[in-house]
Amino acid sequence: MFSTIGYYICIPFAWLVRFFYELTSSYGAAIILFTLVIKLIMLPFQMKSKKSMLRMNRMSGKIQEIQKKYANNQLKMQEEMQKFYQEEGFNPMSGCLWSFLPLPILIALYSIIRQPITHFMMLGEDVLHKLIDAAYNAGINMANIVQLAEDGTMALSSAGLPQLQPYGQINLVNAIQTQLPDAVSGIDGWVNLNYSFLNLNLSTNPWDVVKDFSFSWACIGLILIPILAGGSQLLMSYISMKQQPQQGAAAGSTKMMMYTMPLFSVYIAFIMPAALGVYWIAQSVFSLVQEIIMNKFFTKKMEEEEAARYEARQADRQKRMEEGRRQQEEQRRQAEKKQTLREKQKAAQAAKAAKAAKAAVSTTEAGRVGNRPYARGRAYKPDRYEESE
Repeated sequence: MFSTIGYYICIPFAWLVRFFYELTSSYGAAIILFTLVIKLIMLPFQMKSKKSMLRMNRMSGKIQEIQKKYANNQLKMQEEMQKFYQEEGFNPMSGCLWSFLPLPILIALYSIIRQPITHFMMLGEDVLHKLIDAAYNAGINMANIVQLAEDGTMALSSAGLPQLQPYGQINLVNAIQTQLPDAVSGIDGWVNLNYSFLNLNLSTNPWDVVKDFSFSWACIGLILIPILAGGSQLLMSYISMKQQPQQGAAAGSTKMMMYTMPLFSVYIAFIMPAALGVYWIAQSVFSLVQEIIMNKFFTKKMEEEEAARYEARQADRQKRMEEGRRQQEEQRRQAEKKQTLREKQKAAQAAKAAKAAKAAVSTTEAGRVGNRPYARGRAYKPDRYEESE
């Protein structure tokens, strides 16, 4: 299942490599142009990733403050970090996914280089086995093409098919083109591959020429390819680290990766076909140019964005302050209004109470004379006529 999925994943990349090979008739030039186009296709994603990394580096000081402040409270630290990211409008995972994209492309290209008949020419298994049989019957040395049994015959799988060496298809193509060209004359889709680039055979593993070293460009040039692959990657990592300074544990980890990854690239480029080393060199060179340009572009852009965010925060702060003052003023007016209303109510209640008290004076008592409560009449009021005046 996975081999089938891998085959279909390789198809668009194989078309692209084949297009450039047919355009230039140079395997090395095709690999370089393929690398350039892939870099251009991935540029929007790389820009997103680069912008995310630069913003993360600029915020590292504040992040370290939060981490130090809440070192003993992981939950609070996460809450504060999330709050900080929300305030900055930043997603720390936004650029991570795209950084893994070069790996499947590298694997696909490796499959195309390692299996030219299956992936580059996109010919079926029947054609492959037909060519193996033709080479075997023609007496071609099959040791570097298929696995051999103790008696010198081809070792067969449980399905009765020849078992290829890791780079058997490359060696088969070279053997057919140099010793048995008529075997492919009637095969539709066959491409005569010229692996020579700068007088170097890109189908060769550089480690093979180390074991049979000679002072010739064909040998020295192949050995230089892995060294240049590692050196160019080291230079790119060094410049990237200089332009994106980090602190603490992150700086130590980055520095370690800066040396280990180029060394790993050197090792891989030595034990695999030189064409893969050419891809690695081109990838590092294009990445270096891209890194320099994007750093200049994004540094200026991020300064503008930070200035805009600062102004927006200041405007929002000013707006909140004005809103706070407006609310305070409104609360003050409401408080004054309530106070005035309370005073009016209190005055009205006092007047009402006074009136009630005045009205409560008994007319019987006003008309009393001695023991006679109604001597002056029930409705007697001593100031009746004074009120009417």
